Formats: sequence, structure tokens, C-alpha cells
Amino acid sequence: MTETLAAKKCTPCRGGIPPLTHKETERFQSQTPNWELRDDGHRIERTFRFRNFQEALGFVRDVGDLAETEGHHPDISFGWGYATISLRTMASKIDRMFDRSDGPPDGQ
Repeated sequence: MTETLAAKKCTPCRGGIPPLTHKETERFQSQTPNWELRDDGHRIERTFRFRNFQEALGFVRDVGDLAETEGHHPDISFGWGYATISLRTMASKIDRMFDRSDGPPDGQ
């Protein structure tokens, strides 16, 4: 059975479980192809594009709600037409949430 990121919970935040190795992060990256590996595979990051500030703000609020539900809180920066999410897990869940919205006008 193939292990999916969307089905995982953030157990390192609860302690006692080591983070993924660089090799494991590369294997899981195929499930989050629009995210970039950063800090030698310890962090991932993606910038989402929107038509205006209000859409970016709405997306950031939705990501915040997901972060509270999952108990895992990313670093977020946003402004007019963009939101950048930086985190150690959860990327595939954020992608699915983004896909349910209207998405960006340019497909990014």
C-alpha cells in the first residue's frame, strides 16, 4: 500500500518521533510537486497566486483553520495576490484545499 501525506498526522510535533530523512522527503515530494524542498529537506515552501488581496486573505484564513485542526502551524506570509506557506508537513492537505477554491487565474 502506498503511504500518502494527506493521510498522515503531524506526530513529530507531539514528540518522540524523528523528522523524515532527506531521502524520505524526496520520495514524498512526488505527492506535492508544486512545493520546493528547503533547508536540506527539513522544510517545504510554496507560493500561491491569487487575483487580489481579499482572495489571498481568505486562503490564509482557511490555512489557519486547517493548521488549528491538524495542530501544526506553518509560517505564512501574504500580500496582494500571493500567499507563501512554509512548513514541515501538511502540504498535500493545503494543495487539496487550494484545488477546491477557484484557484489562481494563471494556474499557479
